[in-house]
Amino acid sequence: MIITDESIPDGNNRKERILKCKTEVVSIMDAIYVIAGSKWRIPITIALMEGNRRFGEIMKEIPKITSKVLAQQLKEMELNGFVEKKIFKDSVIRTEYELTEYSWSVKPVILALRDFGISHREKLRQETM
Repeated sequence: MIITDESIPDGNNRKERILKCKTEVVSIMDAIYVIAGSKWRIPITIALMEGNRRFGEIMKEIPKITSKVLAQQLKEMELNGFVEKKIFKDSVIRTEYELTEYSWSVKPVILALRDFGISHREKLRQETM
């Protein structure tokens, strides 16, 4: 949404309409922040798109992430309804993380970003030759 003076009518409600427009923009950005709010959320999402993962498996797939940061990111993603934590009480308790049904809606965006990253990296390599 682009906010312009033309899109906000004059009158007594002008300030209320401006506030409403700004609030809608912030709400949209908050929604985007759920997936793109840190440099780790997209790699975590990609790892989980390949199937359910245990904490250690995610750590192996994202080598530079610390366990503290991974735990924090998974918790935030779970609170936002993007990741589900499943606890299995077998002979040994194990925990797995999986994407929620809702979070799969972001797959085309993630794949487009991945493809862009691959092509951009290749472009940079060619420019340095």
